Amino acid sequence: MDITSQSVADTAAIHLKNADGEFLYSGGNPDKPVRVVVYGPSSKQYSAVEARQTARVLKRREDNDGKPALPTPEQRVTEQAEDLAAITVAFENFTYPPAGDKQGYDLFFAFYADQKLGFMHNQVLKAVQNWGNFRSDSNPASPTS
Repeated sequence: MDITSQSVADTAAIHLKNADGEFLYSGGNPDKPVRVVVYGPSSKQYSAVEARQTARVLKRREDNDGKPALPTPEQRVTEQAEDLAAITVAFENFTYPPAGDKQGYDLFFAFYADQKLGFMHNQVLKAVQNWGNFRSDSNPASPTS
């Protein structure tokens, strides 16, 4: 067996669900799933986010005389939005009007900082931690949950 056949892709499209757990489609069109394309655990982008998370923990500990310290709720929201924005490649079949003309990281950050859509952010967090969503034998643009 060629073990490299088990390699995973760097990106995957995560099909978002509404608050009731139903998959979202733009305009109700089943050919237009509402998705977020993200870098996964095998990517350099994901590794950079993990390194940044570790650095934050160490800095907080250092700033707190070596004792563990939790971020404030506001810091947690901001840090999570930064991390998710850094591993987001694209939005598919949806817009986020509150971000205005922002593109790329700034658009992604604005979306992830919106706590009224936190249930979607949680979906992305959960999906990105599942290596199976990044299987090379699946189409990276196919829906995943």
